[in-house]
Amino acid sequence: MFFPLAGAVLLVGTLVAAPVLAAPAIPWSDDVVLERLPESRDPSIATLKKMRSLVRAAPQDLRVATLYARRAVDASRATGDPRYLGQAQAALQPWWSADDPPSPALLLRATIKQSLHDFDGALADLDRLLARAPDDAQARLTRATVRSVVGRADEARADCDRLERAVPALVGAACRASADASTWRALDAALAADTTSPAGIRTWALTIAGEMAARRGDAVGADARFREALALDPNDAYLAGAYADFLIDAGRHAEAARLLDNRTRHDALLLRLVIAERQLPERRERYEADRAELAARFDATRRRGDSVHRREEARYALEVEDDPARALTLARANFAMQKEPADARLLADAARAAGARP
Repeated sequence: MFFPLAGAVLLVGTLVAAPVLAAPAIPWSDDVVLERLPESRDPSIATLKKMRSLVRAAPQDLRVATLYARRAVDASRATGDPRYLGQAQAALQPWWSADDPPSPALLLRATIKQSLHDFDGALADLDRLLARAPDDAQARLTRATVRSVVGRADEARADCDRLERAVPALVGAACRASADASTWRALDAALAADTTSPAGIRTWALTIAGEMAARRGDAVGADARFREALALDPNDAYLAGAYADFLIDAGRHAEAARLLDNRTRHDALLLRLVIAERQLPERRERYEADRAELAARFDATRRRGDSVHRREEARYALEVEDDPARALTLARANFAMQKEPADARLLADAARAAGARP
């Protein structure tokens, strides 16, 4: 069963877009409360906490470890909190450095490496997994996604071609569209014909279709696809970011702000909220507070030496700080790692603002 999400993400039971592992915060006293986690608002987080005791009791149990790791990766995506990724990696520790770990651990390891922007490491694990099991559709779709992220479009299309013979039509069409935007009509046709896909698959495919419609200037089509996807999964963080980008580009800043008001735990969504609020005089006080919070988060990631948020930090420098030179430096570093359409656009925008070549 596939439960995918659009963008620079990986499959593992659920497709995950998650930030880099953070360095641990060290409290100066046992009485210090680092953060109150949202267990009361999200029962799945409470479930994850209970599952952790099972992992501790049986650290060599692959089934328990992979089940917990999948839930932790999902939690990282849902909350934007990188600590859950650290928990996922900890659960996989018995197999983390193994040359030939079991397939479930290998796929999860590739997922976490991708989240760390260790794309070479993720692809090495996926290559190993597919050499062992060439018909593993989950691994095939994951590798196609990573290859698309790093700009290896021909290889991603080859994975999608192989995948199409083993998965429902909508999954195959969405895979191919992610690798080759010229196939958007096939994706639209697959969406129109689809009547049986689970909500997760349809949300993923609609998000891809919405982004493609936006890029080719079909505002009506993009809006319709994003809205349909949100009706299926209003909590999908990647979808919220994609739709917010569309609304911001269309000058619909108030709508973008309303969409993102309660999603500020995600750095990428807080960034979009700040960009939208900057254009809304009635939200000036909220804008100043959100901007200060975002600046503090970027400062913390820099002090940790994290590099995963270069895309967001480059956009912040360009669209909030009005510092095109710094934005261009960051955008170049980001594009050296990942080459999705959003990365190419950011690089071009920063270069244009700086009066320089990309």
